[in-house]
Amino acid sequence: MTGRTAAVQARADSVRNRRLLLRAATEAFAECGVDVSMHTIAQRAGVAKGTVFRHFPTKDDLLAAIMMQLLDRLLGTADRLLRADDAGHALKDFMAHGISLLAADRAFCDVIGRPSLQHADVREAIDRLCDSVEDLTARAREQGAVRGDITGTDIVLLLGGIHQTAQPLLDREPRAWERFLEIAFDGLRARDRATLPHPPPARLRMADPSGVFAPTGK
Repeated sequence: MTGRTAAVQARADSVRNRRLLLRAATEAFAECGVDVSMHTIAQRAGVAKGTVFRHFPTKDDLLAAIMMQLLDRLLGTADRLLRADDAGHALKDFMAHGISLLAADRAFCDVIGRPSLQHADVREAIDRLCDSVEDLTARAREQGAVRGDITGTDIVLLLGGIHQTAQPLLDREPRAWERFLEIAFDGLRARDRATLPHPPPARLRMADPSGVFAPTGK
């Protein structure tokens, strides 16, 4: 094996090991909570304990990496939808994507959401996501697709609210959230409506253990 071939193989092994570790850690945390040991995660992934620490020096780094997978998917969806012609449909599509992710991996959100907030990378990604959702909402307002007093903060909070509303049904009706999204979005549409009775909520951070965004209070 040449040096170049060995380097390529080493990189491939590293990528594979990282993927195995993230999958094993997500499952272990969901089943046992965040106190599960790194040794247990290594065993579940089928790698040496040292391999875990080469990829993730601390458990906080591992938790952050798992949360970043979710945030990266949301960010990619938001960025793609910002280029859509119909801003109203784009905003609703983003909400549907976000709720479906929460509904598909409830154990992950329950266990990993809050602890991962301690990591700077996660907080920075949340800030970028909030900016993208504000942009999506602004485009929908400009096109007259939603009420003029709706903000991106409203939208992000609604993601968690709709998910929580549907949660008691999800075991037997995994797509029940679609009904509640339709009800909620109907209330967002631009029509002759009274002014909302409360001012817009403050800027958000990931705070709820179910993966819901909540106000910072600032």
